[in-house]
Amino acid sequence: RMETDCSPMELPKNTGFGEDSDYRDFEGTDVKDMRLEADAVVNDVLFAVSNMFVSKTLPCAEDVAYINVETRERNRYCLELTEAGLRVVAYDFDQTDDRLQTPYHETVYSLLDSLSPAYREVFGNALLQRLEALKKD
Repeated sequence: RMETDCSPMELPKNTGFGEDSDYRDFEGTDVKDMRLEADAVVNDVLFAVSNMFVSKTLPCAEDVAYINVETRERNRYCLELTEAGLRVVAYDFDQTDDRLQTPYHETVYSLLDSLSPAYREVFGNALLQRLEALKKD
């Protein structure tokens, strides 16, 4: 499990979201914790990139987290993860560039597919190996 310098905010025990509340589908809050999401993103695709980790220097919160990724082509990116999705915010680790207007991607797979042909190849090969293994079962 990845470690980050961020600690989850303490939520009050009595949030007012009872069983009959309109918010019962949410676990005490209506916002996903992006720090946890970022860890999951990294764990999902780390095998297909050279390096990937949640930023320890950029601020992360319940609504935003930053992920550094180095593709197999040795290109470095800083990604912003929000409810809107993932997007490139800089072309180096632990940076953000407000002038950069890059599109949001719904998934890390879509984003990496657009950035890295080597990622696409490694991910595709892993998928084929899993399908072959399923056929044998």
